[in-house]
Amino acid sequence: MFAIIGFGLILGKISIRGVSLGSSGVVFVALLAGHWGYQIAPEVGLAGVVLFIYCLGIGAGPSFLRMFVSRGKALAILAVTMMGAAGLTTWILARLFQLSPDLASGLLAGALTSTPALAAASEKLPLGSDVAVGFGIAYPFGVVGVIFFIQLLPRLFSGVSSESETTSADGLGKIVRELIEVKNQSMVGKRLRDLSVLARSNCQVSRIIIEGQPRPIPAAFQLALGQQLLIVGRVGQIETVIEAIGERCPETQYVLDVERQRRQIVVTAKELVGHTLKELHLLSRFGVTISRITRQDIEFVPGPDETIHFGDLLRAVGESENLEKFAASAGHRARTAEETDFITLAGGLVLGMILGSIKFSLGGESLSLGMAGGPLIVGLILGHFGQFGAITVRMPRAGRLLLAELGLTVFLAQAGCQAGDQFVSVVQQNGWTLCLVASIVVLVPLLAGFLVARFFLRLDLSETAGGICGAMTSTPGLGAVTSAIDSSVPATSYATVYPVALVLITLLAPLVIMAVS
Repeated sequence: MFAIIGFGLILGKISIRGVSLGSSGVVFVALLAGHWGYQIAPEVGLAGVVLFIYCLGIGAGPSFLRMFVSRGKALAILAVTMMGAAGLTTWILARLFQLSPDLASGLLAGALTSTPALAAASEKLPLGSDVAVGFGIAYPFGVVGVIFFIQLLPRLFSGVSSESETTSADGLGKIVRELIEVKNQSMVGKRLRDLSVLARSNCQVSRIIIEGQPRPIPAAFQLALGQQLLIVGRVGQIETVIEAIGERCPETQYVLDVERQRRQIVVTAKELVGHTLKELHLLSRFGVTISRITRQDIEFVPGPDETIHFGDLLRAVGESENLEKFAASAGHRARTAEETDFITLAGGLVLGMILGSIKFSLGGESLSLGMAGGPLIVGLILGHFGQFGAITVRMPRAGRLLLAELGLTVFLAQAGCQAGDQFVSVVQQNGWTLCLVASIVVLVPLLAGFLVARFFLRLDLSETAGGICGAMTSTPGLGAVTSAIDSSVPATSYATVYPVALVLITLLAPLVIMAVS
């Protein structure tokens, strides 16, 4: 099993023009192993599903429920529209071409490049289903289709200048540091919060060079000629700030004191959640600067209008005593950031499995959330609240990603092996039909999302591009966006939409199975 996982991840690392399979490479190796007769016990795959889905719920919880009371409401509508279009298209085509429920749900999951959907569908289908076959066929269409559509998207926005919105892929999107010297006389005496160029470019001044050493920005800081400042921002945006303030200092050498002047702080305090950085006045109150935020595994440089979410991982820069004060105010606990409490992890998994096992009666039918829906719902609820009294249920990002990746790859190995012995015969029987259906299921939600975003929600190019990638759960698509659009907005809109799409597609796959059956 671990050989399949290992070779699958190696396959997933192979990148062709920036496109790679990632963890889904395990499916293709497992299909080959299953074709040769190797099998993995179904219980092993089920355990992987529970662990993977629960970790996704914990990660999505802080953003998902708060989505509907913030400006992300429009992006949530975008996700609902695209998921609905994908599900309806799959149902129509399955009826038209007389596809089985397992193939239809697999094609849906693959077209949306969604392993959670594959997990949810597999849990609802009997052993020996072809769901992984459909996923394996549709997945390449989902990856490539989103990337091509994203590259075409700027041309679909009439009246948008491609020169102002797009640029070459030479390093754009990478977060960098630049040391600059203040040369602009008009900047003298200004506070950082007064610099509109920083807000427009989503860049942050994190340190000032004093006696050759980088020091955190003091609370009463004002700009003066000759100051050397360390600026954090994305390539393609940071140049605007440099031109406005002064010029680069390419020859200056410096060493950052990251041990004492920088901390990773997890936000759990209600006093911070829901407020923008501008409203919080962190520099004047605490003497700290937020240089980066990590949300939904996406790291970005925040602007002053960026709203803080529960569970955000903030990279704060300041003097050690100021960092301690800010950490206490933010509700941060070292254990929260560094350790996983296995007691609460086990308790959450058990609650999720119990909820998934409960039978509900609906119209004479007996339904249950299953081993995908139950852990997802419990994970979302626990992730949303984060803490119950002295009990912390959140998981650090590194631990959550490790457990999710382990659960996902184990499940993919089992599902691929299970479908492998039928893969060749299914492709020979339905090959061109499955490819056609996969292409249409990819194209229809993309077009629906574009039309709704452009003409109903009136989103701009950056928000639309990031939102579409988030709704399609396409990380390769996000990579194509950040290499084409000169803005950090796509990353934040992706991080906003992704939790909604994650939940919707996990619930949609079982519904497609019921509708096609």
